[in-house]
Amino acid sequence: MKAVTWHGKRDVRVEEVPDPAIKEPTDAVIKVTSTGICGSDLHLYEIMGPFMTEGDILGHEPMGIVQEVGAEVTHIAPGDRVVIPFNISCGHCHMCGMKLYAQCETTQVREHGTGAALFGYTKLYGQVPGGQAEYLRVPQAQFGPIKVPQGPPDERFVYLSDVLPTAWQAVAWADIPEGGSVTVFGLGPIGQMSARVARHLGHRVIAVDGVPERLAMARRHGVEVIDARECDDVPEAVRELTGGRGTDSVIDAVGMEAHGSPLAKLAQSATGLLPDAVAAPFMRNAGVDRLAALNQAIETVRRGGTISISGVYGGMADPMPMLRLFDKGVTLRMGQAHVRRWIDDVLPLVSDDTDPLGVMDLATHRLPLDQAPHGYEIFQKKRDGAVKVLLTP
Repeated sequence: MKAVTWHGKRDVRVEEVPDPAIKEPTDAVIKVTSTGICGSDLHLYEIMGPFMTEGDILGHEPMGIVQEVGAEVTHIAPGDRVVIPFNISCGHCHMCGMKLYAQCETTQVREHGTGAALFGYTKLYGQVPGGQAEYLRVPQAQFGPIKVPQGPPDERFVYLSDVLPTAWQAVAWADIPEGGSVTVFGLGPIGQMSARVARHLGHRVIAVDGVPERLAMARRHGVEVIDARECDDVPEAVRELTGGRGTDSVIDAVGMEAHGSPLAKLAQSATGLLPDAVAAPFMRNAGVDRLAALNQAIETVRRGGTISISGVYGGMADPMPMLRLFDKGVTLRMGQAHVRRWIDDVLPLVSDDTDPLGVMDLATHRLPLDQAPHGYEIFQKKRDGAVKVLLTP
């Protein structure tokens, strides 16, 4: 089969690789019909090389048609249309019993002290072959796959794999009071959908970004926007819009993206040039992340408010402004999305023909799998109006 494989910094290729097969009775194999390129994939594309192996299959946002199931998989069958959550969880361990599926004890990668295994995402999370491919082996298929109706286009459902549950959790974790306000930093796919979810739930949403196409998309969905290119002091601008207090909550949907932070960019680039044996511990223990967005979030949220972090941070020694957090009485919540936890909330919305979350207005590019390298490039460089790229194997 064809698959998107990693070969180094900014070097992804579409290659022939062996077809997947059932290995365990809890496995399934699906034929992938649509799969997304995620902002997290850009971390692998740009700086996470020390935890990758040449030839790793990328991707963790797939959906498709079931081809084969193991003996212990009974809730799906060949021919079913399914979406595959990006985290691999068993559904029956202690953590899954608490609906903390991203911390599944069955698939935790204990060698690296990390949570549940993820598709297509480094040695730190199990090095499980990913879904940017023609076919995908799905471990823990007795629980993970989400069955969706036949008929509507893939775009109605593919975001259940990651984008929508991540956005829903970001809003839930933000603990916005009824009729309250939230600032969303970053209008990539997660930020876009977080803003729409918050609007759908009746909250006032202010969003911050510096990319014209992203700002325009947010405006189409009733979001107030602040253009970071034209604003020298974003927290002050938010306070001016909120009676001097700041918003009740903030969602950081940026994470360790280094645009606009020259020192963080330099550190990330330097890390990418180090030998893997040196770079891996450096990335674990050194503050190579961009903290500009998080620091702005801390200044933007009102006293006693909540910051919800959905953007991925990778370093272990970033200096946190603890005095400021303590003085303002800020609550922080964060973590990988517990995908299956939120499906009952979001599946009815994407199944609704009125499209209340605007899922049909997110993908800006739909490319054949063979054009994946181009898709990665325009998404990483924010070219050609790229906000969300979907691949069709």
